[in-house]
Amino acid sequence: MSVVKINVLTVPAEQREVLEQRFASRAGSVENSDGFEWFELLRPVEGTEQYLVYTRWRSEEDFTAWMEGPMKAAHQGGGEGAPKQRPAASGSTLWSFEVVQQAAPKKG
Repeated sequence: MSVVKINVLTVPAEQREVLEQRFASRAGSVENSDGFEWFELLRPVEGTEQYLVYTRWRSEEDFTAWMEGPMKAAHQGGGEGAPKQRPAASGSTLWSFEVVQQAAPKKG
């Protein structure tokens, strides 16, 4: 079964819009990666400054290949000569899970 990676980003209130814009500008950058299955950026509603970046992958190897290739390149500042962007998040933790059960809506 699939693996799920949840990146927990601590984002101060004044950086929320910056974070969301950066993710929006990268739309499409992960979707063509081998083994990619799903992405969601989850905004906190109340009581926390932590955003959740949810991705699901066919295998741990597919996730690692994306991390070492396209993701690493995307986080190195946009190429040579581009201005270095200050991170929008003040902290990050990666949670890893294996999918052991799943369900989808029944087609009626």
